[in-house]
Amino acid sequence: QVHVVESGGGLVQAGDSLRLSCAASGRTFSTYVMGWFRQAPGKEREFVATISRSGGSTLYADSVKGRLTISRDNAKNTVDLQMNSLKPEDTAVYYCAAGNNLVVTTSSRRYDYWGQGTQVTVSS
Repeated sequence: QVHVVESGGGLVQAGDSLRLSCAASGRTFSTYVMGWFRQAPGKEREFVATISRSGGSTLYADSVKGRLTISRDNAKNTVDLQMNSLKPEDTAVYYCAAGNNLVVTTSSRRYDYWGQGTQVTVSS
């Protein structure tokens, strides 16, 4: 089992950068595919980015490609999301998730453990 906790959210202006971090417990962190999802008010939760167990493979939502970068450090049990050139439409609660999968996946149903989320607000 994995327990994940997000941090790093906040209020920023359009064009600013923000770095979200996710700390995971457990000795088997490196066996989990990790992902970031987000949910804006009145909208469904959507996929943002995912990274393979080794960190060698990543996938991004089209809306964030070129602006957001996911990375992980298996020695520290952390996965980060570097967010650059933020837009007001990036405003949402961001969730970190761990999935016991062999390959990266964009489906939220394939992730088994979720954090409580961290709020990101981008003002125009």
